[in-house]
Order: sequence, then structure tokens, then C-alpha cells
Amino acid sequence: MTTADPIVRIAGLRLDRGGRNVLRDVDLVVPRGQVVAVLGPSGSGKSTLLAAITGELAPASGSVEVLGQPVPRNQRALLELRKGIGVLLQGNGLLTDLTAAENVALPLRTHTRLPRPVIDRLVAMKLHAVGLRAAADAFPRELSGGMARRVALARALALDPPLMIYDEPLTGLDPIASGVVMDLVRRLNDHLGMTSIVVTHHVHETLPVADHAVVIANGGIVFSGTPQALQASTDPLVRQFLDGQPDGPIPFDSAARHGAAPHATEAA
Repeated sequence: MTTADPIVRIAGLRLDRGGRNVLRDVDLVVPRGQVVAVLGPSGSGKSTLLAAITGELAPASGSVEVLGQPVPRNQRALLELRKGIGVLLQGNGLLTDLTAAENVALPLRTHTRLPRPVIDRLVAMKLHAVGLRAAADAFPRELSGGMARRVALARALALDPPLMIYDEPLTGLDPIASGVVMDLVRRLNDHLGMTSIVVTHHVHETLPVADHAVVIANGGIVFSGTPQALQASTDPLVRQFLDGQPDGPIPFDSAARHGAAPHATEAA
């Protein structure tokens, strides 16, 4: 894969769960080096899209390419692909009986044969990158919510993945911790030469650090463009989401939403 190739390419994607269509006709290209915000109301299918990118959910139709190859169905090949994808989960996923350093070291001990001194050095570097080197010996219960989220981020970065995926990274965080995490997303993306996909419904905290914004609603992509174009949009569906309006083209009832056709809007 050359540097000009997109790190994620999705074409004609349809995703179903439990016999119900969640997303359809999804086309998305994620260029290398960018921070792409995938926005939308809760339950709109954002996490379902992530499941397709990481290979947890097979498409009903269409194609998903990640890191220059189709997402494989073979388990061994899929595990190999996932080594190049760092994922920050909503709930952090830290093991409570391990220290911060031990949590960060876990992927390195599982997927590499590096000697202990090298792993210890890499762990210290990752914790330093998220501003938590002094918390190496702390257990998750001793950390604030924002600190625990940053430890989870350090762990996701342990294998130096070219692609980072953030699934609702601001859930449960106060405004200050949210600002710290989003600043880290931008700085780490640029300094480590990564590409980042941030899936969230926190619009105002995410758009300032994003290069590109995608809005998912009513079963499909309804906007794709720059953050500036998104904020300037007059499309009723986009405005309902951005302004938090209870009434509009996005139904509050999720059952009704999946029966509606997506209204697509593109902006350069």
C-alpha cells in the first residue's frame, strides 16, 4: 500500500444485525493521516460501522478494505490485520487486577517476543505520550475517569498501529477530561503518523480536531465533508442533529428510523 492509498475504503456497504437492516449504501474513503469524525445520534449505526471495519460484522453486501486489503473472514488473517488497528473502547476495557503499566504491556507480551527490558521501555514511552508516566504503578480503581481513558489509549497504541479507532472516547468524561483526550487524539495522530477514526455523538468537542466529518442517520451517510461545511450546512436533517432539535427528519423512535430512506448530502 502506498502513502496515497486510503487506509479505509468502503463501497456499497449494507450491514444487518439480527435480521434488521442497520446501514445501507454506505460509501466512505478515509485518507491516510487524517482525523475523521463519524457522527450521528445514539443508535444510528456508528458502532455497527466500526464492527465492519474491524471484521467483527460481515457485510450483507458491498466491500470493506482496510490497510490496503479486503477485511478477511479467515480468523488467522483477521487477527493479523487487527494488529494494525488500535481500538479505544467506550468502557476502556482495563483489567482491574493489573497496574496501568501492566495493562499497556499486555498487547506487547501477547503479540511480540520482545525481551522484558524492551517492553518496559516501550510501556514507559506510551504512558509518557499520554502524560501518565508517573501513574505506571497505579491500578485502574486508583485512576480518575480521564486518566483511565488515557491508559486505555496508551494500551491501544502499544503496537504502533497505523489506524486508530475511537469508539465514543468521551463517554462519562467531564469537559476538562474531554478536552485533554481530544487534544491527545489530534497530537498523537500527527506526531505518530497515524490515521484516526473517531466515532462519537459529541459534535462540538470533536469537530475542532477533525479534518473530515461524516454524519450517519436514518440508515445511511447523510453528510460527508469538512467540519466547516458541516457547521455551515442548512440541510434540515443535519441541522436537527447539530442543534439537538427533538422534532425533524431524524425520528426519535429507532424502529421508525430504519424504515426511512437516507437523505444524502455531500459537501467538499
